[in-house]
Amino acid sequence: MVQMSYQVLARKWRPHKFEDMVGQRHVLQALTNALDSDRLHHAYLFTGTRGVGKTTIARIFAKSLNCEQGVSAKPCGQCSSCMEIDEGRFVDLIEVDAASRTGVDDTRDLLDNVQYAPTRGRYKVYLIDEVHMFSKSSFNALLKTLEEPPPHIKFLLATTDPKKIPPTILSRCLQFNLKRISPDQIEQQLEHILEQEQIRSDARSLEMIAFAADGSLRDALSLLDQAISFCGGELKADEVAGMLGTIDKDQVLGLLELLASKDAAAVLDKTDQLNELGPDYQVILAELLVQLQAVAVKQLVPEARSEQRDSERLKSIAAMLTPEECQLYYQIALIGQRDLPYHPEPKSGFEMILLRMLAFQNVQIEVKVGSETVKKKSIDSSTTAPLQVTAQSLGRAIESVAPNQETPLSEGYIQPYQAPSQSPVEGIAQPAIDRITLQEVSAENWDRVVDELDLDGLPRQLALSCALEKHDSNMFHLSMAPGSMRTQRMEEQLLKAIQNQFGSTQKVLITEEDLIGKETPIAKQTRNEGQRMEDAKQVIKSDPSVQAICDAFDATVLEDSIRPITGEK
Repeated sequence: MVQMSYQVLARKWRPHKFEDMVGQRHVLQALTNALDSDRLHHAYLFTGTRGVGKTTIARIFAKSLNCEQGVSAKPCGQCSSCMEIDEGRFVDLIEVDAASRTGVDDTRDLLDNVQYAPTRGRYKVYLIDEVHMFSKSSFNALLKTLEEPPPHIKFLLATTDPKKIPPTILSRCLQFNLKRISPDQIEQQLEHILEQEQIRSDARSLEMIAFAADGSLRDALSLLDQAISFCGGELKADEVAGMLGTIDKDQVLGLLELLASKDAAAVLDKTDQLNELGPDYQVILAELLVQLQAVAVKQLVPEARSEQRDSERLKSIAAMLTPEECQLYYQIALIGQRDLPYHPEPKSGFEMILLRMLAFQNVQIEVKVGSETVKKKSIDSSTTAPLQVTAQSLGRAIESVAPNQETPLSEGYIQPYQAPSQSPVEGIAQPAIDRITLQEVSAENWDRVVDELDLDGLPRQLALSCALEKHDSNMFHLSMAPGSMRTQRMEEQLLKAIQNQFGSTQKVLITEEDLIGKETPIAKQTRNEGQRMEDAKQVIKSDPSVQAICDAFDATVLEDSIRPITGEK
């Protein structure tokens, strides 16, 4: 007697009709209308992350096209064509894994039979999964068929990375972007499946699996299979948490309550308790971010819906934290997720993230004019490192506390920064009042000449990369470094621009040589921009208002944020 092998849940519960799909209503509605009204395109592209239903929708669509009862959004599922497609053995449904068939020869072999009519079905359907893995030559071979497809051919393409597909292919397909499936939808589907499978579970187990699936129903079913085996047939929250490396939401809320109470010792004790569960600290941080977002919503939109089970605890935490502290905790946790993999020991790294939340204190600064308070500013500063600010945020901070111009300034008031008047800088294009005449052309003003020429793109880059040696007998003698980019068309465009500017008798001669002691417009601009950047840094460093802000907040200016004023909008 042959014993039937176990079929994994992801395959057993794969939908066979559109009504069984979870989510993706926007895609299903469009396909249903197209099938029912017989407005069918020759190529469809389904995009989205793994496990959201791309190939499943494509197979149901192929079944709808070839059902023996006729083209319909509701294939019968009973005819030989429908059953063979469900079983993966329908001769006119050609499924291709592009990741394993990237060569142009493979693609040509595949498309050689496009011209022939279907063997059994109404349409011959090519389902190409991960189509972005095709090579450039393979895409070119596919493009030829997409441009002039036979009436009996339908292409169903699926990919997780549509950016790698050439625009020529994209423009010939109807594109459908499948969304990540929400945790609530995943949880409802898991609950339905367990009911049918007659397996008991608790709500928290399914909630953890749905969250860990990250929008992929296939991943959720794989995790559910694993959980059933791990828990011995009945899902329990603590065992599922151990399998996933997560901790219960109640534990995270308890940790957040300790953070809100500013009890550092209790926070470390709680971390020791969590460490005994062998958790994945990245997952804990992710759950902490979710709960901080819920707290922020509770603070700013108290009437917003939340889970009844956690509503009172979230309300209590929201009262213990200020909105600014909640936002600060969220940002630190978010950055901590990024930095945690670089820490040599995950637990210590996690503790450091929590301690960083507690190390920031709220400092109140009063700015006064005379005897009256003009503005009260608050800033979060760390006891372990000076505050770093950008030049832009520093300027905004100064402007935000500036009094009305009619108010007399008192001693000690921080003046808003005023940029010094800028005079034209040599080498930087300035609005020209008079255009340069041919007699005025020289090596020193060649950069201004280039700016006045009607040039753009590569021809302009050619002119900017050249130094003017001299101009005599209607000849512009230019030199450029050996190996610089130049083509005949670029030189022709440069000559045409010069003739339009100075007369049709002008000529251009370009030679390649070392530019020692000579300066091209690009080199001059780079030199002047560097000097202007240094001048801007000196202005910021020496400005008394900036110094006052830095002293008040123990701050440093980030030099990378300084930009010289160019006058451009």
